[in-house]
Amino acid sequence: MTATTTDTVRAAGAAVVNPPTPVDPGEAPARGGFWARHRWTVIRLLSPVALLVLWQIGSAAGLISQRILPAPSLIADAGLELVRNGELVDALGVSGLRVALGLLLGGVVGVALGALVGLSRVAEATVDPPLQMLRALPHLGLIPLFILWFGIGETPKILLVALGVAFPLYLNTFSGIRQIDAKLFETASVLGFSWWQRFTTIILPSTAPQLLVGLRQSLAIAWLSLIVAEQINSDAGLGFIINHARDFLRVDTIIFGLVVYALMGIATDGIVRLLEKRALRYRGEGDTK
Repeated sequence: MTATTTDTVRAAGAAVVNPPTPVDPGEAPARGGFWARHRWTVIRLLSPVALLVLWQIGSAAGLISQRILPAPSLIADAGLELVRNGELVDALGVSGLRVALGLLLGGVVGVALGALVGLSRVAEATVDPPLQMLRALPHLGLIPLFILWFGIGETPKILLVALGVAFPLYLNTFSGIRQIDAKLFETASVLGFSWWQRFTTIILPSTAPQLLVGLRQSLAIAWLSLIVAEQINSDAGLGFIINHARDFLRVDTIIFGLVVYALMGIATDGIVRLLEKRALRYRGEGDTK
């Protein structure tokens, strides 16, 4: 057999052993121009812009009632007005503090109870059932009781956020601990690890992925809870701006306030995603998405 024939056979064998990876027809090739490499990113960015343009055109043509849904330009003008007079900055400070306090309180309670129930069968049998019953209640439906118990000040607002935040962290902490391989605890016991060493080397790294997922869920619920909580006789915050705009039939300001709520939720979620990628970088980029 000639050298050329041998090389051909070897190449054919390599192709059989290592067949080429099939290419998804929906994916752009890795090489090529800017459009080939970034077309889906560009489309994702352009789709909301196209929606805003159609919205503006529909408003200008009279197809969309300004009383029901003002044009994007009018909503932007209302937002600029709030920025210029300083109301938006003050409102963001008040609302952000309420979310931070509620997240801190609910997070500490949720993680502590999740760790307790996850590490103790006795706690699971005694503490978990009442918590599951409480979790089944719509926490936003507790507003009348919170007003009767705590008045109409800051306390019911913070507690409402904390209640919504606690359960995602509780469930994810509990689930993360129960999914830890029992052999790791056995090995730690043989090596004579202290409780703190077990916590830092086994429990915390193993539960971190689910804990961060719970934190992202909790942040979304925190801002949702705040929207409702700030309707309780607020004299400051984004909710106060929206209520004040409602009294004067300023639909543009109301929509702008809701957009700010959404942007704050997206921003805080993005911060947690960055924290997640940094904290879990040892797992690889694909495991943190």
